[in-house]
Amino acid sequence: MRRGAPALARQLALRVLERVERAGAFADVLLHALLGRGGLSTVDRAFATDLVNGTLRWRGRLDFLLAHVLDTDLDKLEPLVANALRLGAYQIVLGAGRTPPQVAVDESVRCVRAAGAERATGLVNAVLRRLASEHAAIALPDLGRDPLGHLTHALSLPPWLAARWIELFGPEEAAALAAASNEIPPLVVRANRLRTDRDALLVEMRERFPDAAACRFARDGIRLGRRGNPALDPAFLAGRFTVQDEASQLVVALVDPRPGHRVLDVCAAPGGKATALAERLGADAGGGEVVALDRHAGRLDLVRRHARRLGQGNVRCAARDATRPLADLASPRGFDRVLVDAPCSGLGTLRRNPDARWRIGPADPPRLAEIQRAILRQAATTLVPGGVLVYSTCTLLPEENEAIVTAFLSESPDIALAAPDGAPAEARPLVGPDGFFRSFPHRHDADGFFAARLERRA
Repeated sequence: MRRGAPALARQLALRVLERVERAGAFADVLLHALLGRGGLSTVDRAFATDLVNGTLRWRGRLDFLLAHVLDTDLDKLEPLVANALRLGAYQIVLGAGRTPPQVAVDESVRCVRAAGAERATGLVNAVLRRLASEHAAIALPDLGRDPLGHLTHALSLPPWLAARWIELFGPEEAAALAAASNEIPPLVVRANRLRTDRDALLVEMRERFPDAAACRFARDGIRLGRRGNPALDPAFLAGRFTVQDEASQLVVALVDPRPGHRVLDVCAAPGGKATALAERLGADAGGGEVVALDRHAGRLDLVRRHARRLGQGNVRCAARDATRPLADLASPRGFDRVLVDAPCSGLGTLRRNPDARWRIGPADPPRLAEIQRAILRQAATTLVPGGVLVYSTCTLLPEENEAIVTAFLSESPDIALAAPDGAPAEARPLVGPDGFFRSFPHRHDADGFFAARLERRA
């Protein structure tokens, strides 16, 4: 089994990469599905995952290097062949020490042949052999002389996003953000307050994750390192923790629900924040509850499954389109806390979702902004006087963040941005003088999040 398994892992990775490009498949979803029925060992599952994510993270650099050894444009090749070249290039250029170049070349040829593209084996063999001998001499664009080229070709961002980040942050910080977005993210979990506490869970998890340590900010958070699968851990299966990035936990901290509160999560699936809100209500919620909405009824099953595993009986799910009126949910009593974790471009989570940089285009943020505005308006109609509404995204673009909140506040005289010093203590270090919460991969080693804590006047 082990002898042929690396070849099967490479073939599986090529299938995922080809479908991501050709059909717009989500890499994590497809990879999970194929690994679930692939019969690979833990080692080879990890190898296939690294091949997919690494090739997607570094596709911009790989394409730049391949362009120097190809006699045609890479985008003129069929997706199967183009991605076989990228997959081989990733192993040759960035996988040195794990896969010898000759093995990478030979296995890439075998992958193409196994996929039924015998006609392309000669091309793949010739191009990758040339790349193996010449790539070290190919100079990547320098940040000082060519910032856009550096972010695009050395740090692997699509040109439109590279230009946008340079505009927003300047070349040096944009490069630091891009570099951090190519790193393997930390594994972070949230202790379930209903069944344990962070200190007890930390002692337990160090037995299986020796690098486990308390998060810097999130008071329920534990960083486990960067390798492993916490979802297979016995403590996860027993409902003692949930996998959730530290920045996402801090967004929940900004909501700050208390026992007895009615809490609305208008874009709840898959349920990480909804279940965190329920935990903060406590085992004796004093009549409080979390109402979790999603426009897709099937996705609410994920929320219910998480709540059952965590032992939560105070999460109620409802299929609703949050761009449509929600005021009926506030009858006879409105919500004390509302979370609008809006659908967004997700450009703050490129470490976890490397395919997003190639799937999201410049037209997407303005399109999503229309949806975000509509959801925020409807969600606000459910908020009681004196209540708190948190608007959040996992992107770093102001047109999905500050611009949405500023426009909303201009038309909502009874709602105001909370003062920075009024933010809950664990989230306060990431709240700026302007009152907005921001986290960044290169500054905090957390996902890129934005949040605004809004209050309805009593």
